[in-house]
Amino acid sequence: MKKSVERLSLRKRLALEVFRRMRENQKALHPLKQLFWECTQRCNIHCKHCGSDCKRTTDIPDMPAEDFLRVVDSLTPHVNPHEVNIVITGGEPLVRDDLEQVGLALYRRGYPWGMVTNGLFLTAERLQSLLAAGLHAITVSLDGFADDHNWLRGHPDSYDRAMNAIRLLAQERDVKWDVVTCVNHRNYLRLEQLKDVLYEAGVRRWRLFTIFPVGRAAHYPEFQLDDRDFKGLMDFIARTRHEDKLCVSYGCEGFLGNYEGEVRDGFYTCNAGISVASVLADGSISACPSIRADYHQGNIYRDDFMDVWQHRFQPFRDRSWTKTGPCADCSFFRYCEGNGMHLHDGDGHLLFCHLERLKGACGNAD
Repeated sequence: MKKSVERLSLRKRLALEVFRRMRENQKALHPLKQLFWECTQRCNIHCKHCGSDCKRTTDIPDMPAEDFLRVVDSLTPHVNPHEVNIVITGGEPLVRDDLEQVGLALYRRGYPWGMVTNGLFLTAERLQSLLAAGLHAITVSLDGFADDHNWLRGHPDSYDRAMNAIRLLAQERDVKWDVVTCVNHRNYLRLEQLKDVLYEAGVRRWRLFTIFPVGRAAHYPEFQLDDRDFKGLMDFIARTRHEDKLCVSYGCEGFLGNYEGEVRDGFYTCNAGISVASVLADGSISACPSIRADYHQGNIYRDDFMDVWQHRFQPFRDRSWTKTGPCADCSFFRYCEGNGMHLHDGDGHLLFCHLERLKGACGNAD
């Protein structure tokens, strides 16, 4: 007997089928729409859940700005710069003092650019400097109240600095921004209170993620919500969206059964290698910065980026190879295609299934 989370209305199934056909067309065209640049692996904090295992000091040097800009220039004949969003990430991008020069160079080339930051180094002066360099969008990480956030981030001032960054951004009209929260066993029970605090601080867009077991997070199984709390998170998001005050959404991972269309603006899809690519600090060409090194497709220091994008991302565009293990007989594989690419280990095995977690939570209720 199907669990309630597996029972989709006819209307939702039809919508999923339409979306699936659109996705197949996107695979064939694979237009590059988002390019991540891991500009550094240095970081000013020490997050327990870091997927890239970044450090205050690292053996991998920062990529020279001119090397990344050469990649961007190689793209320009093949894309419309205004339609390719460049996201600068790390590590912590703000440990670099040339970020404004890079941003201004991107702006002058017509590329909208943004960044992801922990907020520790985002002062009022630095924000104005970044805005003057054409900063288009920014995401600030905040993982709960002070005790929870500082515990997870490994820095005693991290919460206060992140909240200060949020308040600074709330005063700006010319930049898109949001807050992202990694939900775990410590902060889950205080999401309602956190929602109210964020709204009062001026936050209007809030993305919630769960922590996946990669990097340092693999050593902390307690980061994972149990099945019941995972379903509770979906209920919280759906409920908050209906309040129509805060635009909250679940992250871009995992097919969620009948929660599809309820907890995100669209249906689940993993765009890694379809419209999303990355250039990592060591020059590796990847799809999403969260994806394991096993799935890197080349390196800018020996390969042409566009040649790699056009010809070496087939495992991302044809995911039939993921139809094994728990996915082999799943009736929803046509919509999920084996979950996010970052949730596969070096042998291609799926680390966990979001739908199975929801089914587990529904087991006793059905």
